[in-house]
Amino acid sequence: MSKVFLPDRMIEIGIDTPGPPDVLQPRTVPLPEPTRDEVLVRVQAAGVNRPDVIQRQGRYPMPPGAHPTPGLEIAGEIAALGADVQGFALGDRVCGLTNGGGYAEYCVLPAGQALPIPDGIDSIHAAAIPETFFTVWANLFRIGRAVPGERVLIHGGTSGIGTTALMLCREFGIAAFATAGSEHKCAVVRHLGAEAINYHEENFALAVLSKTDGHGADVILDIMGGSYFERNVAALARDGRLVVIGFLGGIHAEQVDLQALVLKRATVTGSTMRARNGAEKAEIANDLRAHVWPVLAAGRCLPMVHEVFPLVRAEDAHRLMESGEHVGKIVLKVA
Repeated sequence: MSKVFLPDRMIEIGIDTPGPPDVLQPRTVPLPEPTRDEVLVRVQAAGVNRPDVIQRQGRYPMPPGAHPTPGLEIAGEIAALGADVQGFALGDRVCGLTNGGGYAEYCVLPAGQALPIPDGIDSIHAAAIPETFFTVWANLFRIGRAVPGERVLIHGGTSGIGTTALMLCREFGIAAFATAGSEHKCAVVRHLGAEAINYHEENFALAVLSKTDGHGADVILDIMGGSYFERNVAALARDGRLVVIGFLGGIHAEQVDLQALVLKRATVTGSTMRARNGAEKAEIANDLRAHVWPVLAAGRCLPMVHEVFPLVRAEDAHRLMESGEHVGKIVLKVA
């Protein structure tokens, strides 16, 4: 294993007992060591994501082998290399999708889930890329098969997932609609090139059908789950694809119109990123490097960072996320 001089111990933000944000507390732990196919990253910044909040609350069952410390995306410099790692060197600036453990001064990262930080992008913005870009690419473009000329509906248009999806739709010539809950957030949606639907004032299904002359949405990316299911089906186009990636509105749908699904030849599917194996995540990373990294390097589709907190104030970052007042990403500054 190649490495630079490293300390024996580091600070991480741990969870001893599930609960409210103040259960997130700094503690000193031994430095992790990378396996043969991992790199050790000196973390400069870590993204905060909804799954971190759900994990902290004790409602996110972790897959086998996942690190119990929260933090699914990081940016920093490679401090050590596993024996089988190729294509990276000590000191390289990287960002990547972790298997947990990102809320820390150092974090191990599977090499297949690491990507070089494009020139001109700082660590704060780089840390806001992996989780949302991996998720959007996997679900909207791979599973949802969204292509130029189609119409998509993005729920939660000003979330990290939402802003990423809208920017990539604009970049790749896909017409987008997005739901948001205030005029300010609707203005952000319009700024990102999409048509905004204030879900407090409009039935989003009727709005989409009206704005598309009855065609509907070819793809819907849904973070709400059960409470939106019936209206999502109503909003779908013929041969439409509903991709469920979250359950903020519950895991059960009160009513399912199977006839509507059949008549529309609709596809209902979904996925979580954390349950994917390393090979699957590496495939997504390769796709991003080929199709999205040139866009980021050109200065387009950069993540919208709402606020940055010091690592030791992770609990405040979680409070902000739970408030729903943020637009785009929340980031922890580590070094």
